[in-house]
Amino acid sequence: MKCALVTLVLCVLASTAYAQTGRWITASGNLEIEIAPCGQALCGTAVHVLANNSMSTPGKSMASTVPGLGLTIMRDFTSTGDGVWTGYIYDRENGKTYRCRLRELDADEVEVHPYIGIPLFGQTQIWHRAPGSTETSATTN
Repeated sequence: MKCALVTLVLCVLASTAYAQTGRWITASGNLEIEIAPCGQALCGTAVHVLANNSMSTPGKSMASTVPGLGLTIMRDFTSTGDGVWTGYIYDRENGKTYRCRLRELDADEVEVHPYIGIPLFGQTQIWHRAPGSTETSATTN
């Protein structure tokens, strides 16, 4: 009986640790995003602005765009199973919010796929784990 209880507790604790948590550098290299639990979901907040370059017009600065620091970029990401999460992602360049799929590729890469309507109409980005960042042990709030 004790063994079963210990196993159950370990399973519950393991289920609250998500590989996607931690700090990630966006595909553009503009922002460092911290992905962490927010309630039963995952959210992502800009914790460091690395550059302010346009993704739609390479080489152009986004001086008139919403500042990135402290901005919630990702919200309401819930697990669909097999390391895949779906939620919403904000594009500070155009001010729009898109549906998004987040998928763990390995310990240092996640696939971020914002889309309109269905995933077929989207663009895949690869985010890399920020140097010195490790997976955080997630707890729900």
